[in-house]
Amino acid sequence: MSGPLVVVGDALLDRDVTGAVSRVCPDAPVPVLDERTAVDRPGGAGLAALLAAAQKTEVALVTALADDAGGARLAELLAEAGVAVYPMRLPGATAEKIRLRAGGQTLLRLDRGGDPQPPGEPPEAVLEVLSRARAILVSDYGRGLARQPALRTALAEATAPLVWDPHPRGPAAVAGARLITPNLAELRRLTGDAGAGPALSTATRAGHELRRRWRVGAVAVTMGPDGAVLCHSGSTPLVVPPPSSPDRVEDTCGAGDRFAATAALALADGALVSEAVGAAVAAASAYVAAGGAAGLHREPPSRPARAARTAEELVAKVRADGGTVVATGGCFDILHAGHVATLQAARRLGDCLVVCLNSDRSVRGLKGPDRPVNPEADRVRLLAALDCVDAVTLFDEPTPHRVLARLRPDVWVKGGDYAGDGGPELPEAGLVERWGGRVVTVPYLAGRSTTGMISAARQRGLHLVKGAAV
Repeated sequence: MSGPLVVVGDALLDRDVTGAVSRVCPDAPVPVLDERTAVDRPGGAGLAALLAAAQKTEVALVTALADDAGGARLAELLAEAGVAVYPMRLPGATAEKIRLRAGGQTLLRLDRGGDPQPPGEPPEAVLEVLSRARAILVSDYGRGLARQPALRTALAEATAPLVWDPHPRGPAAVAGARLITPNLAELRRLTGDAGAGPALSTATRAGHELRRRWRVGAVAVTMGPDGAVLCHSGSTPLVVPPPSSPDRVEDTCGAGDRFAATAALALADGALVSEAVGAAVAAASAYVAAGGAAGLHREPPSRPARAARTAEELVAKVRADGGTVVATGGCFDILHAGHVATLQAARRLGDCLVVCLNSDRSVRGLKGPDRPVNPEADRVRLLAALDCVDAVTLFDEPTPHRVLARLRPDVWVKGGDYAGDGGPELPEAGLVERWGGRVVTVPYLAGRSTTGMISAARQRGLHLVKGAAV
């Protein structure tokens, strides 16, 4: 489909006033900001459109604009960025958010524009651009545009993939939306979930509840520096950690918009929802790390328990320190990039990672008499050499149930074929959940398979032998 990405939502005018503070006001105990620069930029859905347009794609913005200086400035900034604006009439004044900043910190935010006013009817041009969109992103900022009846009807009838970035003050998404992208705080307010237990449990529980309540395809809960949790038709969530944690960040403004816009563009290109969420986490993380966004600095997970001699000792030490124990399992016969990606992603979910490794006897029972290619001693040594692996423990049985019951990890992680949209239920799920553990999947690198690598190597060897014979 060759149409534009259409962003629908409330556009705001943001102004960042940056200066220096060197004294306190003599008549009140407040800092005095000496203004150095003032920069205007589109905010709200306008920022989402701006970020999408920066990806060199055609972007149209459906929004309500007031007939005032703020509305004119918004239209000017969007046109300069190459965004085609399809305006609806907005009574009252343009909403403005002015942030006073110094030393990389926001001192105060001043809001202008008053209470939201219901927008006018969408003109025919708005309905036409929605009908030919390659993807639609509803970027709801809670000021009323997403409630407009005629606009909602058009969104419900659209055939393009629809991503809905909700606001707690806004309406429910239209039924059938492909993906909903709240952050964890928004999700709790939307569902009324009190957030008892770990954040992952809250995201999973409330994400599935929102998906059922709104009758949508999937919910991706953004978790700030922890990436995202995708709740889809399967009962096991897909956890997508960020590629890395930046050393220092200053401002997270726009990270959620970057996430939602990237996901919408990926779906427009035919990606699976899980692939779109993976791309969105990577893009939002890069956006934050580049310095235009920010949040709380997240220290990398500490590794004080690395010197523990056994998996049991490691688990005991991490638990004594109040940490989270993560475990994963497999044969890991020929260690490849797909394995490493899964292990690195799993390690980011807690304070230690234990690999439950199939012994040689277990591998032969599962894969046949020609496997494993590498004996268990070599496989243990290779895995233990990875920085993301804290301990390796062998098991002889066909499944890791017995070793899991012994270690009782807080999080059990699988990748590979289980990481698809609504994939099969993991056989270990019931066991892990008995002690309050969580079972999750993480993204994997497509096309990496030990069996495939062995087959390709054998084919290559056969061709070489035939070539030599000639």
